[in-house]
Amino acid sequence: MKKINLKISFAALGLSLVVMAGCNKSFLEKPPIDAIVDAGFYQSDEQVMAGTASLYNRVWFDYNDKAYYNLGDFRSGTTFSAYNDRGNVLFNTTAENGENNASWRAFFNVVTQSNLTISNINKYAGAAVSPTVKKMAIAEARFMRALAYRYLVMNWGEVPVITDNIALQTNPLDVRRNTVPSIWRFITNEMRALAGDLPLASAQPGRVNRWTAEGMLARFYLTRAGVEATGAGGRSQQFLDSAKYYAQRVITSSGLSLLPNYEDLFRYPYDNNKESLFELQWVYSPGNWGVQNSRPSYLNFSNDIANGDGWGGDKSATWWMLSQYEGIQASGDTMLQGRTLDKRLKATYMLPGFNYPEITQTVPANINPAGKQKLVVPNTGGDVNFASIKKYVVGKSEDVGGAQQQVYPNNTYMMRLAEMYLIYVEAAIGNGASTNDATALQYYNAVHTRAGLAPRAYADPVSGAPTPLTWNDVFRERTIEFAMESMAWYDIVQLHYYNAQRAYAILNSQDRGLFNIRTDAWPNTT
Repeated sequence: MKKINLKISFAALGLSLVVMAGCNKSFLEKPPIDAIVDAGFYQSDEQVMAGTASLYNRVWFDYNDKAYYNLGDFRSGTTFSAYNDRGNVLFNTTAENGENNASWRAFFNVVTQSNLTISNINKYAGAAVSPTVKKMAIAEARFMRALAYRYLVMNWGEVPVITDNIALQTNPLDVRRNTVPSIWRFITNEMRALAGDLPLASAQPGRVNRWTAEGMLARFYLTRAGVEATGAGGRSQQFLDSAKYYAQRVITSSGLSLLPNYEDLFRYPYDNNKESLFELQWVYSPGNWGVQNSRPSYLNFSNDIANGDGWGGDKSATWWMLSQYEGIQASGDTMLQGRTLDKRLKATYMLPGFNYPEITQTVPANINPAGKQKLVVPNTGGDVNFASIKKYVVGKSEDVGGAQQQVYPNNTYMMRLAEMYLIYVEAAIGNGASTNDATALQYYNAVHTRAGLAPRAYADPVSGAPTPLTWNDVFRERTIEFAMESMAWYDIVQLHYYNAQRAYAILNSQDRGLFNIRTDAWPNTT
């Protein structure tokens, strides 16, 4: 194992360390069950809305389980597993990779179930179903299908676009792959068309609304600007402008706002909060497999903080990821050192000594006679330990009002308002080297200062020289803001569409190897 010394001091967190390498979801609990698909159902507004409920959880289950972080975080280099899922960690994913197959299966499950839902509603919806609810339900299914194709095209490139399951069954050999640009045109056109059929406010907590669709349009147009690039490194200005337009509409008109405290985004219960644009909706429902969040079982670093699981002891932030935090810099080839005020580190990764009062930890009686305490992340010693995962780790059953092995209640973020702020900034930079756009700086600082960092100024306070925002600034901010939210890989794919060499350079610069963390202040009580 390569010997690396890494020293990081966290002033705001009261910790100095050395690292050495070596909501209400009742609509989800109602019918339909899988067998109800005929004319006896879809006879009321309530039944039609129940008919789309599984599109918010069950159809996404295989993706959410482990593929979510394997694709979005392991591949991107923000996070790694030392002994498992090595194909994605080492950027050597094959057709036999379990999570590669699980995600493919899940995304096409979303597509086919969305198609079936649309067909059933059109065919069976009774006279008592209001036109508004019928349009909304079909729009929900189209939304899910378009989003699934976004993942498919960004992971596999050319794939078949299927909108009619019956036609596919009739002519199963007449399936052809669509080109990448045509898939992006299809899902963008779909999202634009369905947005107007969704209500401005969610019909029930957790359901998508018009702002969810417009947020996806901002995301889609930013990516499509690179897909239909105008030349070497030149993105489509038309689509950059569209991304900027939709992002600002969501920011200014949706009624949503950033949570004041970043850590609260992942402190249970956080579901369907005022920053959330779209979440997969999970419920604690023992015996009803597929509607629960199983992922925490694979992220909990130990059963000491879990519910008969705790299989994530070898998962960690990478060396490269730790180097992204403001104030932490390389000292030679074998050490990182410095200080960070960034609150997002503690909210995303658990380093030895970090304290989490919202999570119960089992401990020996000699530490606490009650056999438990509020979590203080242990230092395991030895040549290797980890900056363990915090996001989506919510604690024991007593901490969340009910949980058991592979059955957790917390939702999965699919899109947050913070993304709209950073989409606006990136679109404002566009094909230029930088931007001095005042609104872009305002939006960047809204995300940046929420993390406890000083605002970016218009100019250097000493020299007076302009300090414009660059693409690197936005990429770094997105990497930190959305670490362990399955975002970074898609940022790299998006870059690859129009600047492949820059994408390769980022991946080639990453250290995804082992290291050791030792603290010189214990514990961190912040």
